[in-house]
Amino acid sequence: MADKSPMLLAYLSRSEGWTPASEIAEHLGVSTRTVRSYVTAVKVAAAPLDVILSSPDGYRLNRDAHAEFANRDRSAERVGTPRERMTFLVTRLTHAGVELDVHELADSLFVSESTIEGDLRQVRAAAREAGLDLVRDGDHVRLEGPDAGHRRLVSRLFSEEQAHGLIDLRRVQESFGIDDLSGFKTDVIGVLETQGYTINEFGLDRVLLHTAIAVERSRGSALADRAPTPGDPVAADLDRLVAERFGTRLPAGELTALTTLLTTRAGTRVLPRDGGEHVEVLRRIVDHAQEEFLVDLDDDAFLTRLGAHVGNLVIRAREGVGNPNPLARTIKSSYPLTYELAVFIAAEIQQAFDISIGEDEIAYIALHIGSHLERRATHGARLSCVLVSPGYHDIAELLERRILPALGDDVVIDRVLTRTDVDPAALQADLVISTVPWEVRPANVVIVQPLPTDADLDAVRGAITRIRRQRRRRAIADELLLYFDDALFFRDPGARDAESLIRLLGERMQERGIIDDDYLDGVLARERISSTAFTEWLAVPHALTMSAKRTAIGIALFENPIRWGEGTVQVVALVAFSAKDRAKFQTVFEQFVEVFSERSDVLRLIRASIDFPTYIDELVRLIDE
Repeated sequence: MADKSPMLLAYLSRSEGWTPASEIAEHLGVSTRTVRSYVTAVKVAAAPLDVILSSPDGYRLNRDAHAEFANRDRSAERVGTPRERMTFLVTRLTHAGVELDVHELADSLFVSESTIEGDLRQVRAAAREAGLDLVRDGDHVRLEGPDAGHRRLVSRLFSEEQAHGLIDLRRVQESFGIDDLSGFKTDVIGVLETQGYTINEFGLDRVLLHTAIAVERSRGSALADRAPTPGDPVAADLDRLVAERFGTRLPAGELTALTTLLTTRAGTRVLPRDGGEHVEVLRRIVDHAQEEFLVDLDDDAFLTRLGAHVGNLVIRAREGVGNPNPLARTIKSSYPLTYELAVFIAAEIQQAFDISIGEDEIAYIALHIGSHLERRATHGARLSCVLVSPGYHDIAELLERRILPALGDDVVIDRVLTRTDVDPAALQADLVISTVPWEVRPANVVIVQPLPTDADLDAVRGAITRIRRQRRRRAIADELLLYFDDALFFRDPGARDAESLIRLLGERMQERGIIDDDYLDGVLARERISSTAFTEWLAVPHALTMSAKRTAIGIALFENPIRWGEGTVQVVALVAFSAKDRAKFQTVFEQFVEVFSERSDVLRLIRASIDFPTYIDELVRLIDE
């Protein structure tokens, strides 16, 4: 190997994505040409393993190959690193509760005092992040600060549980420009308790989401001025609180809906309520949606909430009152299937009430659907996890307590290993969380501090998301690939607008007996309701009915973006689904959109796909990542 090849590998091991050669060169203090020579040296030494992956975006470590290469050429056991010493110091300072002697620390770690001084500077920076100060008194050091800072550093189990619930509220609060939802929640609890209700916190948080929607709709709306003074005591107090907290009044229908939610979902005393004149019509529409999409929407409370919303939606549509939705684009790109369900329901509402519904209103419907589906969701088989925390007092127990809130219900801890001589490559688990800072490790290993920081917990959550994504993608990979056809692949075709391209792909499908004229007309009609550009680079035109003769996907890739609706895209996938594949629609549709969710992935796919075989090869690589 070249002199700095180990440093190159160490630097890449700390990066999760592609690292430009210029960044590596700056870190190593060499030229980009020298970086390329180091990469070549690693490739030669590791052959036939492909340890470092190359792309126009830079270099990336193939962690599994790296681990195999390191095991093959394992050298003598290494001594403690600066990171290991810092971990030791933080642990001692946190749990000692007294001053530690710098000379004794140096002796116990078999390092010079100047080395310890350097380590303590790093500890001081970490302590500041937790709201603590590292205080030096002669040869002694100690941690000082408020109890809250120590709790953040040692164990934030309770606060993390609270933060998990509040994060959603803050996101809603910021997205809708609403002040202090938490304070409003406190006031609402007081109102319900005064009226004799026992509070259901889980249900109340969901009502607050609905409140945010209602408040945003009412601001600046002529409908808000018509809100009458309600007779119901809960409604009257809610009307007052909304006016005091948010400076607006809700339309009568919205206020009634919120009152219904509060007294049936946020409290234990259920009161009979009339869901509104639109509920029966909506029930038929929802039943039809259930048949088409095979999802469970059969819930009276859901229909009551959605019915109240649709009642006001019809009024707004007939009176031409706008209803901006700041989350419309996010909902569309992040929850494509939920949005598609909302499009289906909106299309039938349009027909039933002879109105026109825009994307903002469709996104509001999607919020209601998503809230309902989330309550009933099962998030699949849990991931298995192994914790590795070498024994030192109760550090392993504290690590488990700190990590558990980040894992939530998605992961189950199978084992806690407290030894230092653990081989990460031999651990059989979906996820490995370790305080041992292995530089050589498989891709499923996350390194954390013995007392994990917020950044550590974010890394754990990110790893869970990545592993789940890989599991989902691989589950549909073989099936998804069956739907592609060489004859349905286009690279930079002449068609440069949505309708022309839909007709190009559709006519090719017609030639192959996949769809008929009615299906193609249905695709164009669906496109007119709401653009099928689910991201800024991907459009997925399709019909609302699953009436194709067989399931297939036609693909068009563009080197330069083309206009699609109000935006541009570079990948267009015309999806035709048959009735017999109805049960597969949810999984395939959502996962197909997810595969194309990252801009960098899309650009890689376009660059690599010069023809159909190279397109399939690159798509398989994207799915496997």
